[in-house]
Amino acid sequence: MNERPLLIVMLTYDDKTSSDAEEIFEKCKDTPAEYFGFKELDLPHDKMKRLFARMKECGKKTALEVVAYTESECIEGAKLAVECGVDMLMGTVYSDAVRDICRGAGILYLPFVGDIEGRPSVLYGTAEGMISQAKALLEKGVDGFDLLGYRFTGDAVELNRRFVSEVSAPVVIAGSIDSFERIDEVLETGAWGFTIGSAFFDKCFGESFLEQIDKVCRYIHGKETVLC
Repeated sequence: MNERPLLIVMLTYDDKTSSDAEEIFEKCKDTPAEYFGFKELDLPHDKMKRLFARMKECGKKTALEVVAYTESECIEGAKLAVECGVDMLMGTVYSDAVRDICRGAGILYLPFVGDIEGRPSVLYGTAEGMISQAKALLEKGVDGFDLLGYRFTGDAVELNRRFVSEVSAPVVIAGSIDSFERIDEVLETGAWGFTIGSAFFDKCFGESFLEQIDKVCRYIHGKETVLC
């Protein structure tokens, strides 16, 4: 596990990829953020492939997050991940077929856990149920988990804490991390990583994308002090 969680910058708003994702990335390509990604909607596939290729040219690792709930949609998302040559597929409801596609292409697979609905997604269930599900999926060969902790209808802080503590695998806490207080909560869990997308568009951490990414990267490494 990492001593500090990885920031995964998502060029998405309300669970859909920004139409100007390419332009935003060009302005932010020299930030210290190691991972960049976006959702399977609504950028044309040729632009997705071009942008992921550009990210890799700039030394970034890449993630495609697929917000899909039927097996056929999840398989299509996995095939898109292969076409785009990403490093990591996040999301989808777990499927053996998706696992096999990722495994064959050397892509890390981090599926959702719990019961998820809608877009932006909402997470239902119990901490006990999600932890049990995760342990069963580890036996099937997944690489980690995409935990929509702050989309949970229950106690998000407790879910995040328990899930990371009791599941022996990389956990990315994804969705609705929109304050330094929530980043502090993520830091306390020891999660492998976390995503920020819409909050950057809403300027929750500053003005420009570049400024916000730099500020968050410095904060998680103890180099930025924020006065509340």
